[in-house]
Parts: sequence; structure tokens; C-alpha cells
Amino acid sequence: MLRITLLLTAALLTLGTAIAADKDGEWKTMFNGTSLEGWKASENQDSWKVADGTLVCHGPRSHLFYAAEKETFKNFEFECEVMTTPGSNAGIYFHTRYQETGWPRYGLECQVNVTQSDPKKSGSLYGVVDIPNPGLQDNQWYKTSIRVEGRHIVIKINDKITVDYTEPEGKPAFSPEFERRLGDGTFALQAHDPDSKVYFRNLKVRRLK
Repeated sequence: MLRITLLLTAALLTLGTAIAADKDGEWKTMFNGTSLEGWKASENQDSWKVADGTLVCHGPRSHLFYAAEKETFKNFEFECEVMTTPGSNAGIYFHTRYQETGWPRYGLECQVNVTQSDPKKSGSLYGVVDIPNPGLQDNQWYKTSIRVEGRHIVIKINDKITVDYTEPEGKPAFSPEFERRLGDGTFALQAHDPDSKVYFRNLKVRRLK
């Protein structure tokens, strides 16, 4: 009887550990589909709208920062769906920090651009690993996945790897204006210019140990 009790106790402890591990890494929805709750826009806040369950950016430069959690993100997996319109440019920043104006100084950017003139296209790690042709079309939804573990970054477009990059130790800043390297922080979506209109939906994230 004692042996059975000990075995049951061990099994329950194992199950409890497994449940806790699953909970630690569970996905969290970042956008409720109806409002900008949990997000904070920088300059030109009218560049952001919510329509038909999507986040829409269209207007002068603005960045929409994820502000729903106090704890910063370091190791994580992020996913969303994106749809560009012809000639549009946007971006998804990570390890960044809120700022009132300008292009984000901190963090890295996953490019969003199918047919705009910038040669860096969707799936690029902007200015670090640039992709010239992701094989996408405007006016069609596609999935973007970003995974960061330690110094390792993997970006996928529609589950196909476009970036598999390990940042070297002690990497210098990209320029005096932009760090463009790993650290920790939050996420930001980019409204690039008045001629660009881009849609985002099904945004979610999970923390990794």
C-alpha cells in the first residue's frame, strides 16, 4: 500500500510539473480584435484603426507599442498574420522600447514589404539579414513568426525560414542613431508612411525560458 501511495504521489508531482511548464510557455493573445487596449501609439496616433477584427495602419509615421505587460520580453515566440496593399511598407519591432517620436532606436525589425520600393522585403531582419523576394503577393494574408532564444533569431514566413541568425557577442550598434541589436523589451508595429496601408491580425506571443 505504501509503495502504491508513493508511486501515485510521484506521478502527481510529475504531472504538476508538466502542467506548470505548459502554463509558463502558453500562447497569449495580444490584440482583442475590437480596440487598441494593451497598445500605445507614438506620434500620429490617427494612423492606427481597428476594423473588422484587424489592426490597420494607414497614415504618417507612427509606431504602436505593445504595453499590456510590465515584464519585458527576452526569449519568446511571436506570431501574427499580415496583409499588405500594393506599394506598402511596415514593420514588426521586437526588443524595443516606447518612444514618443521617430523610428525606434532600440531593438530589431522584421520587415513588412512585398512591393514597395525598399529592396528589403517581408521576412527580412532589417539591415542585418535582408531578403529580396519572399514569394508573397499583396492583398493576401501571410503568417509571420519570430523566435528569439538567447542570441539566436529565427524568422519564418508561412512556416518557411527566411532568417536563421545568431548575433555575435559584443555586436556594436548599427549606427549612432540605431542600436539594432538584441537586448530585451517589447514589440511595436510600424505605420511607415501615408501611402502605405497594412493589416495585422491574430497577434500572439509566448515566453520561452
